[in-house]
Amino acid sequence: MTSRGRTPSRARTSSPARLVTAVLAVLLAATGCSSGNGGAVEGTAVAGDATPQRGGSLQVLEDAGFAGAWPTGLDPATNTNGSATSNQMQAIFGGLFLMRADDDGSNAAVVGNQAESGVLSEDGRTLTITLREGIEFSDGTPMDAAAVIWNFERASSATCTCAPRWDLRDDEPFTSPDPLTVEVHLDQPNAALLNGFPATNVNWIASPSAFEELGPDRFMIEPVGAGPFTVVSNQPSTELELVRNPNYFEEGRPYLDELTFTSIGGDQPALQALLAGQAHVYEGMTSPAIIEQAAANPQLQTVVQPGTSPYLVQMNTRIAPFDDQRAREAIYLATDWEAINEGLFGGEPTIVQGFTTPVDLFYEPTTPGYRTYDLEAAKELVSELGGLTVQLDTPAIQTATQITTALQTQWEEAGIDVELVTFPGSSLIQRLTSKEWQAVIGTAGAWDPAVGTGVAFRFESTSPYSGVEDPQLDDLLDQAVATTELDERDQLYQEIARYLSDNAYGTFGFAFAPTNVSVDGVHGPGLTTQIPSLSINTVVPWDEVWLEQDR
Repeated sequence: MTSRGRTPSRARTSSPARLVTAVLAVLLAATGCSSGNGGAVEGTAVAGDATPQRGGSLQVLEDAGFAGAWPTGLDPATNTNGSATSNQMQAIFGGLFLMRADDDGSNAAVVGNQAESGVLSEDGRTLTITLREGIEFSDGTPMDAAAVIWNFERASSATCTCAPRWDLRDDEPFTSPDPLTVEVHLDQPNAALLNGFPATNVNWIASPSAFEELGPDRFMIEPVGAGPFTVVSNQPSTELELVRNPNYFEEGRPYLDELTFTSIGGDQPALQALLAGQAHVYEGMTSPAIIEQAAANPQLQTVVQPGTSPYLVQMNTRIAPFDDQRAREAIYLATDWEAINEGLFGGEPTIVQGFTTPVDLFYEPTTPGYRTYDLEAAKELVSELGGLTVQLDTPAIQTATQITTALQTQWEEAGIDVELVTFPGSSLIQRLTSKEWQAVIGTAGAWDPAVGTGVAFRFESTSPYSGVEDPQLDDLLDQAVATTELDERDQLYQEIARYLSDNAYGTFGFAFAPTNVSVDGVHGPGLTTQIPSLSINTVVPWDEVWLEQDR
């Protein structure tokens, strides 16, 4: 495979003849699926086909069950839903680094934004970040090395799902040889450290002066960063009103005067709001029928982003029934991903047997010995177990419910008793960290499998969202992230995929891909072009988004 161990040189683009929809990750973004690579539907505009215009107010809708929920505010260190609300965070704080790609999603790479560069040492233990000169927070104070280190110290110990998974050295983990340089020192090598930055809260740098002045309670509602926009009003999980930051470091940007994020209760009201002229963008439409309506409407643009994180049934091996491998194997054998794919998504998404997709680093389409659908073998295992009863948890989003309902039907055909329980996003996080769950719908993987909702996020013993405690697996995961040579990392990730399969730790389906819908006249990377995701959502560089003014 040409993509193994390296960024694919060109991503294959699926045919626009059939629009496909999305699947959900536990924390799942409302999403749409493509052949695993993403693709724009007919009529979609692309960035660069017109000259950006200044001005205008953009209204962005976010699903209340996921990206439209920020109950603990928007302080990077305390926003427990940070992965889901990465676009709100990017608009306020900007980000040291961003994931960028060609318009079709190919040639993806992490590049500097507020940071001029990031260089990892040969031994993988030190990341040197050079900041751009002259950047100020919107309160006029400097965004310098001291401010960045203050943020690193707060955010790296936070409870957010997007806190970095780095192993810092005990003595002076952060140093600064000069006001524009920050050095991150690790106790263990981490070859994926730079790749993971845009998916973690240490990427969003807040003003220490503003925090000191406002205090933590007020700051989580009125956060101050150096991003393209500043906060006017913040009603948690309801509406966030932003205006252009006059101190933004990129001359002439942002193009928009105002940017507003509003929580909305699902696809149908979002579509109606777009068609009624009450909003401009909706991130994460999931209903197949509604996406088809949007794609067929000449007033709208619909773009399927590259899918980077395969959908899976995650099982908690710490407690019954999945502390018995036979029960886990029964789930593999009773699950017909091909039928779900065909029935719900027209057969478009790429079925995978591990945590990588065709656009990811280290992609491999098959895993030796992987258990596929075999109803009779599943029935035999259930009989051998004396029966099997499972509670399957699901996010409170329509497409997730459709998929879990399909799983329930399939599993019951094998003699498995299934109870479906639905949780809102924040409640689902609490459910996972309680360690009392049995099975849950989630995703495992990312453009780089060591970052974001990557393989360790779901399967490493120290992860609060894992259902596995396996020292041998932990050792393999540690080796993979510590290996700086790409081909060696590739081989280790193939070994990890085989180990997960051999132990039946989670059955993988197909890669979900965020589907963004906007009204005609909206332009911008990640909205009208494709950018792979490092975590769940595609992170939009909002300073580059613009709205045609003559409509």
